[in-house]
Amino acid sequence: MAFIHLDVGFLYTLLVCTAFGSMLSNAEIKVNPPQDFEIVDPGYLGYLSLQWQPPLFPDNFKECTIEYELKYRNIDSENWKTIITKNLHYKDGFDLNKGIEAKINTLLPAQCTNGSEVRSSWAETTYWTSPQGNRETKIQDMDCVYYNWQYLVCSWKPGMGVHFDTNYQLFYWYEGLDHSAECTDYIKVNGKNMGCRFPYLESSDYKDFYICVNGSSESQPIRPSYFIFQLQNIVKPMPPDYLSLTVKNSEEINLKWNMPKGPIPAKCFIYEIEFTEDGTTWVTTTVENEIQITRTSNESQKLCFLVRSKVNIYCSDDGIWSEWSDEQCWKGDIWKETLVFFLIPFAFVSIFVLVITCLLLYKQRALLKTVSCITVFSLR
Repeated sequence: MAFIHLDVGFLYTLLVCTAFGSMLSNAEIKVNPPQDFEIVDPGYLGYLSLQWQPPLFPDNFKECTIEYELKYRNIDSENWKTIITKNLHYKDGFDLNKGIEAKINTLLPAQCTNGSEVRSSWAETTYWTSPQGNRETKIQDMDCVYYNWQYLVCSWKPGMGVHFDTNYQLFYWYEGLDHSAECTDYIKVNGKNMGCRFPYLESSDYKDFYICVNGSSESQPIRPSYFIFQLQNIVKPMPPDYLSLTVKNSEEINLKWNMPKGPIPAKCFIYEIEFTEDGTTWVTTTVENEIQITRTSNESQKLCFLVRSKVNIYCSDDGIWSEWSDEQCWKGDIWKETLVFFLIPFAFVSIFVLVITCLLLYKQRALLKTVSCITVFSLR
């Protein structure tokens, strides 16, 4: 028993010493953070490059494949984006209306450090665009709509308190363009640029679309405004057309329409239907261009519906509803209205003919009496 107790004690001591030795060994391994960490603006209106150089290594680690843990965010954001990479650069889009902060460290893999990963300290950097002009000089109420997934139009209002000579210029960029481009077709209000009609934007879907609107004035500097859109999320389709409403029986009604014209695939639509039955209105949605509904009463005298469309969640994260279509209606007991429509004029015509006939007969009788009297008088 004493031998067994001694053996167990020896093993325990051996494990403790091994673990302590491993910790001590790892504690002695250190790795430096990356060098020359910086944020570079290539002039793409918010699409920035974070880049760095490898850390300095002792000779015995030069054969190790290292990774980098990169964290970045706009300064007012609560959450960091985290990337693990072996590269020496990483690109992403940022809101240049705000500052950017980033940090990076070196990750030394376990096979190079006796079994456990080793991290360096953080290297940190920040980036701000050069501030100019007061915040109030920025444009207001920027609104961009991608009409029918074909034509992008943006509009804005001037900044508060800007001088009358202020004018604005819009620049844009998305991945695929060699450089940022200026709007070539401005929407003008009183001679000032207050919007832009964009040209055909080839291969621009499902990418970040960067816009900068800056201004110029001889009286004061104008602060630029930066925006990032995903164009498929601001599509406004055409309204559906050729609506039809068919009453199949006393209860079932079929509503049908044509999908909007244009390049948007049929699978990308969702429809909102506003249905009215004798003054009572309700709304429903469907991804098909046809729907069956049930009348609340088979005595209904008037049924009407309208439809509008939007790009659905399978093709975008968001969208803009189209305008409502023209209204399509059905009216019950139409023969009664038709009968009344014909009977009222017929009654008026009949009464008119009767009156004229009576007047003619009355005049004829009066004329006959006069002739009779003259004849009698002549005979005497």
